[in-house]
Amino acid sequence: MSAPPVVDLPIEDERLAQDVANGLAAVEKLLRSSVESEDAFVTEASKHLIEAGGKRFRTLMVLLAAQFGDPSAPGVVPGAVVIELTHLGSLYHDDVMDEAPVRRGSPSANARWDNTVAILTGDYLFAQASDILADLGPELIRIQAQTFSRLVQGQIRETVGPRDGEDPIAHYLNVLADKTGSLIAASGRFGALLSGAPADVEERLSRACEAIGVAWQLGDDLLDVASTDAESGKTQGTDLREGIKTLPVLYALAAGDSPRLTSLLSGPVAEEDVSEALELLRAHPAMGRARAELEAWVDRARLDISGLPDIPARAAFLALCDYVVQRSG
Repeated sequence: MSAPPVVDLPIEDERLAQDVANGLAAVEKLLRSSVESEDAFVTEASKHLIEAGGKRFRTLMVLLAAQFGDPSAPGVVPGAVVIELTHLGSLYHDDVMDEAPVRRGSPSANARWDNTVAILTGDYLFAQASDILADLGPELIRIQAQTFSRLVQGQIRETVGPRDGEDPIAHYLNVLADKTGSLIAASGRFGALLSGAPADVEERLSRACEAIGVAWQLGDDLLDVASTDAESGKTQGTDLREGIKTLPVLYALAAGDSPRLTSLLSGPVAEEDVSEALELLRAHPAMGRARAELEAWVDRARLDISGLPDIPARAAFLALCDYVVQRSG
């Protein structure tokens, strides 16, 4: 009998599935206790997004990467918590910048309280992550600092937009690599380092995880256009309504071969025009080009993963690559 799915990914090896399930449970327990404060309100605000759920995708990356060393090493679970706290802290800040009313099906912290509470709660989670990180050693602290620097720079570049003369598509992919890929790369690196995996394995896992992270976000770009609300669990065309120029939109604008589509995509799409914009974009070659870009990132990941030791975790990473392609429709 095959093991139950973890983060929507069926892990066929039952022992690996059990190891990962145990690791996820241990991370969840430490994650919740790590944000406890003497101030009840701080605890409540900090647990708001934790209790809203989430795929714990980055946690899974840490735990799978740790299989290439000693997955029971004492730093693995705290390292995964550091990664998850960093991710959660960034979400509190993202929701303020995006003025998002909902996160993971619940009111966002800024909607439930206000922007100040959301920003300070994100800061508190970063501080708690640093406190745990201090026990893991200077090398991990440096990796975390470099990762956080990339994450913030990616967010700034996304906010400012491409410079004059800069290719918007290259700019967008660089933003994804920094804003999304960097923390997922750090997840693989943390798992490898904290489990004592060899240095070449650590490098392969870091590169592969970053490529998977970029591909995952490109899959979200495609889903926003191609899927129904029921399939994706999100409102169709959200990026179009908000005027976010994702990769299919950038390719369509670069082609410039459909005046009506170019006009619709030049800014936020009005509600009455969303259906038309979606229909035109779905039929445009831009969708095929965006899918090809996603598959190229997945192929990069597969190349590094194929060079890893042949253990069940390698098969799980390869299955994840397949899943990233399949979920994009």
